[in-house]
Amino acid sequence: MVTTPDPTPTPAPTPALGEGPVRPVSVSLHEGTIAALKARTGKRGISAYAEAEHGPVDRAAVDAKRALLRGDTAGSADTA
Repeated sequence: MVTTPDPTPTPAPTPALGEGPVRPVSVSLHEGTIAALKARTGKRGISAYAEAEHGPVDRAAVDAKRALLRGDTAGSADTA
């Protein structure tokens, strides 16, 4: 008996929280919220505004929050 390989590709595993490729998404906001954001951010846009106001992303803080979300809190404190 000759068997042929299954032609169905194996699906890629689902990335864990905070992992995998980055891709843009859209969100729906109330018009009043959008107007307030536009009034505050101007032509810079929300991402540029957030970085200008709060500085670059603190990788250690991001990693700490990801650990909390994953339930991996052993040996780490919520310092972020």
